[in-house]
Amino acid sequence: MAEQNKNAQEQDLNKLLKVRREKLAELQENGKDPFQIVKYDATHHSQEIKDAFDELEGKSVSVAGRIMSKRVMGKASFCNIQDLKGNIQSYVARDNIGEESYKDFKKMDIGDIVGIKGEVFKTKTGEISIHATAVTLLSKSLQVLPEKFHGLTNTDLRYRQRYVDLIMNPEVKDTFVKRSKIISTIRRYLDGQGFMEVETPMLVANAGGAAARPFITHSNALGEDFKLRISLELYLKRLIVGGLERVYEIGRVFRNEGVDTRHNPEFTLMELYQAYTDYNGMMDLTENLYRYVAQEVLGTTKIVYNGVEMDLGKPFERITMLDAVKKYSGVDFNEIHTLEEARAAADAHHVEYEERHKKGDILNLFFEEFVEEHLIQPTFVMDHPIEISPLTKKKPENPDYVERFEFFMNGWEMANAYSELNDPIDQRERFKAQEELLAQGDDEANTTDEDFMNALEIGMPPTGGIGFGIDRMCMILTDSAAIRDVLLFPTMKSQGAAKNEANNAAQETKPVEKIDFSKVKVEPLFEEMVDFDTFSKSDFRAVKVKACEAVKKSKKLLQFTLDDGTGADRTILSGIHAYYEPEELVGKTLIAITNLPPRAMMGIDSCGMLLSAIHEEEGEEKLHLLMVDDRIPAGAKLY
Repeated sequence: MAEQNKNAQEQDLNKLLKVRREKLAELQENGKDPFQIVKYDATHHSQEIKDAFDELEGKSVSVAGRIMSKRVMGKASFCNIQDLKGNIQSYVARDNIGEESYKDFKKMDIGDIVGIKGEVFKTKTGEISIHATAVTLLSKSLQVLPEKFHGLTNTDLRYRQRYVDLIMNPEVKDTFVKRSKIISTIRRYLDGQGFMEVETPMLVANAGGAAARPFITHSNALGEDFKLRISLELYLKRLIVGGLERVYEIGRVFRNEGVDTRHNPEFTLMELYQAYTDYNGMMDLTENLYRYVAQEVLGTTKIVYNGVEMDLGKPFERITMLDAVKKYSGVDFNEIHTLEEARAAADAHHVEYEERHKKGDILNLFFEEFVEEHLIQPTFVMDHPIEISPLTKKKPENPDYVERFEFFMNGWEMANAYSELNDPIDQRERFKAQEELLAQGDDEANTTDEDFMNALEIGMPPTGGIGFGIDRMCMILTDSAAIRDVLLFPTMKSQGAAKNEANNAAQETKPVEKIDFSKVKVEPLFEEMVDFDTFSKSDFRAVKVKACEAVKKSKKLLQFTLDDGTGADRTILSGIHAYYEPEELVGKTLIAITNLPPRAMMGIDSCGMLLSAIHEEEGEEKLHLLMVDDRIPAGAKLY
């Protein structure tokens, strides 16, 4: 029945699309092709007319926009026109625009773009409107706008077709208008502080300045591989060496990492560097900048995110990482002097660490586990361990720690700042330590940038530097739940052939893929015998993935929210992030063992196990989740 309804809806839509194309053909035959019109002079936007009604009443204006609704009533009609600033009603009467023009107007569709000229008046119901004297069709819409274009079910479509989202949802347009104002306000503030905006390369030989995995591309002209930048830092510091003293850049950076509500593979970063100051100067600048932007864009320094008020007008809290960890976990790292003691504390508090982690790394793991979620109000967390800060000046009185702070709001890191390392000998040692980590398998570690080292040896003054996540700033200031809500065109997984007729046609001629298993090694059968009684007690069930996200603070774990057929959500964690991104698994039907006891992982109870197929290929482990036909219902038992 559902399939029949779907087919009927598709047939109805095809008829509507056919009618629109026929209308366009008729216009073109009659010499009224809207696509030959090259301009239209609009005197006002809709909201400007409403705001200045007393001044404009009875005067002639012209507006241009999209027809969003239309009521035809014999010799007179109403339509609603939407433009950049909002929408306004127009009264269109045959006697005012002429019989032929009125016939043309009646054939116009929702979604068509028109220009309307007429006099400003107020209807009997008090609505400010335009009494049309001329209606000009400027563009014929050949698609049908959806009646509704919001809600969870259409989130994916909204991101893919942002142009429709902007048409249908005024609050979305408002978010992106605010985003534009936020960025222009940041520029205005920094320009007023004597900073100079610059642009640095996106294609780099050495992607340094942050702990992240880069994208790799190739230049045919130069015959070399390049990386897309992961940071702006090393080039901006070169400019400080060159004497520019105060520089900033707002631009895209690219990190080949997971996708979740706060991470997109490409995002907007702002970094700025100021000679002759330190991280205290960066704290003052951050506090003043956030306060200025909120006041200018929102008209207040009190903002509300997800129902929680944050006050940017008050002095921001300043706390060291050591004090923050002691405050929220009860562990005093001032009393921990060796790696063994740090590991013992981690074991006692169920903080997971890796063999390569040093004492400072474990302190940071404690901070992530126990502190971050509490940092709701604007807070500067200062003085990080040297192990996690390879580009930062040591604290003169305590060289195990560095002059660094992270700025937090809503439990999120919003900015990261340093008293920049300008000692080239120390810097080379830090790079060397990073390369050792790289050799141990940390693919986010930096490598030595010799040209940057040369710049430092030329001489860089004492400098304060900071990086701001512009997207998160926009999320906070627009009360947006996910980073994709503040990116006009977020990175999306390709929809594939089923969603694209052109792709379908192209793929029909493709040969069936032949898979070569000659280099594959699998575990020998029956290496471990399991008695039938034990096996039969495992409850294998089909489960459907309702949601999937990367587990905070873990590079390996994905957290699945599953429909197991019971009506209650089931949570299972699986260490498969190296093989899958969360978004590609939503909606899939998987197989899970559902009667295992809950197992705590990263502070989350994992209730069951998802089944995967594992093999070895050329010495590398490969993993594939078992996915089954979506027609199998959640909770179906496997025998």
